[in-house]
Amino acid sequence: MQIVWSLGALVQALPSQGMQTLDALLERIHALFDSDKEKRRQVAFSVAMIALSAKMAKADGVVSQAEIAAFQQIFSIPADEMRNVFRLYDLARRDIAGYEAYAAKMAALCDEGERSCALLADVLDGLFHIAKADGMVHPRELAFLRQIAVVFGLTEAEFASIRYRHVATGSDGPFAVLGLDPGEGTERVRARYLELVKENHPDRLAARGVPDEFMAIGIERMKAINAAYAIVAKGRAP
Repeated sequence: MQIVWSLGALVQALPSQGMQTLDALLERIHALFDSDKEKRRQVAFSVAMIALSAKMAKADGVVSQAEIAAFQQIFSIPADEMRNVFRLYDLARRDIAGYEAYAAKMAALCDEGERSCALLADVLDGLFHIAKADGMVHPRELAFLRQIAVVFGLTEAEFASIRYRHVATGSDGPFAVLGLDPGEGTERVRARYLELVKENHPDRLAARGVPDEFMAIGIERMKAINAAYAIVAKGRAP
């Protein structure tokens, strides 16, 4: 759905600097998409990924070419929108509002009136994908991502599941990817795996507002889930 890339109208009225960038951004989103919750979710996802990617780059002080490539892997940015995307990126990077403020506002915009929504986990997944692009997740990036998860209202188990899909771990890692304790029985492991396959079907991702461009990350997520299940199942084989 290319509505997520109609960013020209969104960024054209934003201030070039100062304290009002975040509030002005939210006002524009509400003004443009107030009557269409689905489109608002799609825009919220895209804006959250762009703005929080900028804040994460500021957290470790370095923006590598690998991270830029990872960002572009998530979003197939049309040439005529490239300027708008990077203007929003630069505004968020320079805005004095902290990343927690951006995360909280985006969480509220994602699904107003509820504690959280599945789309927030997708945002965190995308941020991990960008963070690991240069070969490692820097400790400051990991601290940033953990705090984002807290602001988003994700549980420690939900954070661990996302983290272990991207960061090399020990023997408990595959269980964390599946969201299970190592002591779970074989039937529960199989049932949980089937739940994850269903949750991450492209149709289910689209229904919760994930843009078409992000489906590549959904494919990578399923590869990690399949690999984790294969390891756990092999360990249970007689």
